[in-house]
Amino acid sequence: MVQAAGGLSCGKIDCYKANTDLDNKASLQRGVKLFVNYCMGCHSTKYMSYERMSTDLGLDKELVLKNLIFSDAKIGDYMTIAMPAEDAKVWFGTLPPDLSLVARSRGKDWLYTYMKTFYADDSRPFGVNNLAFSDVGMPHVFEELEGLKKAVFKIEEGADGSKVEVFDKFELLTEGSMSAAKYDQAVLDIVNYLDYTGEPAKLVRYSLGVKVILFLIILLIPAYLMKKAFWEDVH
Repeated sequence: MVQAAGGLSCGKIDCYKANTDLDNKASLQRGVKLFVNYCMGCHSTKYMSYERMSTDLGLDKELVLKNLIFSDAKIGDYMTIAMPAEDAKVWFGTLPPDLSLVARSRGKDWLYTYMKTFYADDSRPFGVNNLAFSDVGMPHVFEELEGLKKAVFKIEEGADGSKVEVFDKFELLTEGSMSAAKYDQAVLDIVNYLDYTGEPAKLVRYSLGVKVILFLIILLIPAYLMKKAFWEDVH
């Protein structure tokens, strides 16, 4: 038995905090680049079109066509994949899910934790397991970036006196092409992008909210002066 500590649980551990920022266009642009190159071979975002994504993220459409579309898809098409569903079931045991709404359904903290907690496990078909999603049925697609880690567990005594296995730490087995800090930022960028795909209107809503607040602050000045002038006549 493996037990999480306290707080919001992500499988065998508490969730890490994903400090993402939808106002950070550079992060969103890096996120979609990583998503297309590392995730989109198996996972689609079928509710998002290339055109909507390029407009929202400030990307030139020609750049998207040249660098982010690896099929015969057109700029107005949705971000689907060509992998046949039956083949996917044979290769992975189940159909890889569409990720359009994963940040909304799972939560961005869970998603961030999931991407950060793959570890070596020879008993699994792809040689890896995951602290947030036990017996995960997918490979660690970011292994070349992060490297491969070993999960170290320790035995602690539970509240009822029973022995429980608790995650202790990671030990690096092989190095990746990125430092720990750069890999952490890469994961945050992908989570940021998937947070955006889950509710693209957030970008508009946040921007509109700031404008409304500024308008109300400006409106407060003449409203106060009018109130002051009115009460002077009353008295």
